[in-house]
Amino acid sequence: MKQLLVALWMGGCAAAAAQTAWLLGELHDQPDHQRQAAQLVSELAAQGRLQALVLEMAERDRHTRGLPPDAGEAQVREALAWHEPGWPWAVYGPVVMAAVRAGVPVHGGNLPRAELRAATGQAGWDDLVPAAARQRLVDAVRDGHCGLVPEAQLPAMARMQIARDDALAATIAAASHGAPPDAVVLLLAGAVHASRLTGVPLHLPRHAPALTVRTTAFVPAGAIPPAGFDDAREAAAQASRDHCADLRERGMPTITSPASR
Repeated sequence: MKQLLVALWMGGCAAAAAQTAWLLGELHDQPDHQRQAAQLVSELAAQGRLQALVLEMAERDRHTRGLPPDAGEAQVREALAWHEPGWPWAVYGPVVMAAVRAGVPVHGGNLPRAELRAATGQAGWDDLVPAAARQRLVDAVRDGHCGLVPEAQLPAMARMQIARDDALAATIAAASHGAPPDAVVLLLAGAVHASRLTGVPLHLPRHAPALTVRTTAFVPAGAIPPAGFDDAREAAAQASRDHCADLRERGMPTITSPASR
């Protein structure tokens, strides 16, 4: 099975005939996902194919362009305005630095917090994705927050996801400008963001209609790609923390949109 998945992945790479966006859907608490992402960055860079690395983990308009390949980690973190509590550098630093050392720019693609908060009250975001995708996002928010979010708040929180995905898609499109035909813009983001059913692929046709898109999920050994992904990379699974217990212990804050304040 592992050989088949690798063959599918490499076959897709070799067949790419246009500028391509590869979307890696990770789980944030699985170290092998980030390790493999760093390895892929190094491999693509060594082939001269990596145009840019885009991250959910840094905000839009933050980037490493202009930094030399030997820039220190502190410089890189400052350039990306890295938010350590949310995204441990020990986990994601190797992915970022693999690109920097190869001279490949790293771009943040997430919306700043103030814009995310504003998005909760902007109903226009609802129309950017099909109704079925919006319902999947509502369900994902409910499940991801362990059923602790009041039902009335779920649509507003789904808008935040839609706004994030649109920003990531716009960042990928901008990073692809001027790329040669076999170039790849690589996105590392959570699996919901990378899925064709819920995330960035729904927005890329508006921002970059000619861009070829390939979505890849990390899966345990022997698993097949989940719905919404073109293929999979096998990854070692590590026991996850019970984040539902953590949420229940500290309580879920109320999300108040600007329109309801």
